[in-house]
Amino acid sequence: MGKRIYVANISFNATEQDVRDLFSEYAEVESVKIITDKYTGQSKGFGFVEMRSEDDAKKTIANLNGKSFMGKTLTAAEARPQQPRHGFQDRKGGFGWGKGSRKGWR
Repeated sequence: MGKRIYVANISFNATEQDVRDLFSEYAEVESVKIITDKYTGQSKGFGFVEMRSEDDAKKTIANLNGKSFMGKTLTAAEARPQQPRHGFQDRKGGFGWGKGSRKGWR
C-alpha cells in the first residue's frame, strides 16, 4: 500500500486547505492536490492526499471513506499508479484518416 490516497466526490467549493484540515484530524499530511480543469481552473471533484506513512494512510482511508464532508460523501482509497493515456494522436499514425484512406472519396 502506498502513502498516497485518492479522494473522490470532493465538494467543488472545497479548497486544498479544507481537505488538509480534514485529513490532519487522523494523521500527518504531507501534501494535498485537488485536480482542476486546465482551462477554467474549476475543481474536478477529486484529488490526492499524501500521508506520512502507509499505516497513517490505511487508518485515514478507514475513517474517511464514506464520510460526509461539505455536503458530499467522500470516497477514499489507495491511489494507483497513473496508466498511460492514449489520445487521438496515437491512433493509426496520428491525426487525420491515415495514408490512402480517402481513395474513392470525391
